[in-house]
Amino acid sequence: MNMANNSTTALDSDGAVAIVNNLTWDDATWILTSSFIIFTMQSGFGLLESGAVTRKNEVNIMIKNAADVIFGGISYWMVGFGISFGKDEGSNGFIGVGYFFVDSNGPDMGQLFATFVFQLSFATTATTIVSGAMAERTKLTSYMVYSFFNTYVYCIPAHWVWDKNGFLNKLGCVDIAGSGVVHLCGGTAALVATYLLKPRTGRYENGAQRPILGNPVNTILGLFMLWWGWLGFNCGSTFGISGGKWKLAAKSAVITMNGSVGAGFAGIVLSVILYKGKYDVSTIVNSVLGGMVGVTASCAVIRPWEAVITGAIGGILSVFGAKLLDKMKLDDPVGAISVHGVCGLWGMLAVGIFAQKDKFQNLTRGRNGLVHGGGFYLLGVQVLTCVSIMTWSIFGTFLILWSLKKTVGIRLSLEEEELGADFVEHNIDSNNRNDSNIIFSSRRTSRIPSSVSTITKDSSQMITISGNIRNTTNRTDENENNAFYRFLDQVITKLKRNREIAPADDINLL
Repeated sequence: MNMANNSTTALDSDGAVAIVNNLTWDDATWILTSSFIIFTMQSGFGLLESGAVTRKNEVNIMIKNAADVIFGGISYWMVGFGISFGKDEGSNGFIGVGYFFVDSNGPDMGQLFATFVFQLSFATTATTIVSGAMAERTKLTSYMVYSFFNTYVYCIPAHWVWDKNGFLNKLGCVDIAGSGVVHLCGGTAALVATYLLKPRTGRYENGAQRPILGNPVNTILGLFMLWWGWLGFNCGSTFGISGGKWKLAAKSAVITMNGSVGAGFAGIVLSVILYKGKYDVSTIVNSVLGGMVGVTASCAVIRPWEAVITGAIGGILSVFGAKLLDKMKLDDPVGAISVHGVCGLWGMLAVGIFAQKDKFQNLTRGRNGLVHGGGFYLLGVQVLTCVSIMTWSIFGTFLILWSLKKTVGIRLSLEEEELGADFVEHNIDSNNRNDSNIIFSSRRTSRIPSSVSTITKDSSQMITISGNIRNTTNRTDENENNAFYRFLDQVITKLKRNREIAPADDINLL
């Protein structure tokens, strides 16, 4: 991934510093093909997340994944790439300057464009990690704004670690394919987002159990697409196949597979133990993903047997990390914080423990990890990198989301959350209801289809809010107040009097 290590710099005709990688045609083909494979991870994330949420929110979460590419892509082209890899005057160890609004007609066009597309696929992935943690309760418009600006949260650590001028790069940090820059950064952002959003309504009330997956088949299919995409993610990070790079690419494939199978094995064993002989889908899926996150930083510099161990530990951490977050009442519908944040942290530390000197591209700068007699230096640099990335991600994400929360708001209202984002944001009825037969009214009618306010006298078609919504008492979102509940009670009482409706407690919206 670290393109800067094998780069030289030259001045183009305009005097701007250009990236020159001496790429062969084969290298460029490898980079672009890997970029296209990585891009399919958006589909994998979308399917996995849509399968993990309720049916009334599955379309909305897919649209959020599209928004990551659309809004994150435009901001990365405008400024993000330059922040990460710019070489113009003013660039320093903390931020790059240059390559804004990426374009070129010069001799460096091939190298620049191939590099941009590859790095773009990583940038959009970092934001997509957060979308799952914010699922089922976030306004789509606010999320789009967040997606645009979150690109810059990712781009700063990318400069620190992957640009040769980055201060962590100069210290010798090793993050081959992004356990820290992509996954730890994204997982930390997800943690901040869940804290600011608060849990889904009723999630932790009265000992509520873990929600059932809306579509487990989608979740498993998403896993397979991510599995495929991860091979492009890690193997493509050799940034070519010329010289000895093709050997590192082949090694990265083996390490990625070994890490995933080690994690999957650990996940299956844990599932049988924790769920009394049952094979829990979420546990198995998140274990495999956690294992791949765990070997992403070290995919070209550890041994296959070490990958099995590293992946297995990642799989275990993903399971117990999610359980710890539930204990803390941090509601993460897809487990993004534990899979990407916790396992990303472990992946960075695993480099300092297991890494071996690379004789092909000198990816570790001649250093070994702790197990191979390298001492504590590399491990110390990896710890510093983790602290730096987490600190920046917390600050940057909080600044964006807190600003949105205090201005336009980031969370759906209680009534919108109950109806589901598919209906409220997209006018899609996941339950195949006849919209003209829905009893509902909202103080925010501009966000709810006009047909929702229609009241029918046909009791066989009538839908109202289930009784449990009126028993919700600890919702702290700014949209909540007692007027909504009083309105519901008035409607239900009137309809009962006319003997046109069954008691509300017997009717369920979902």
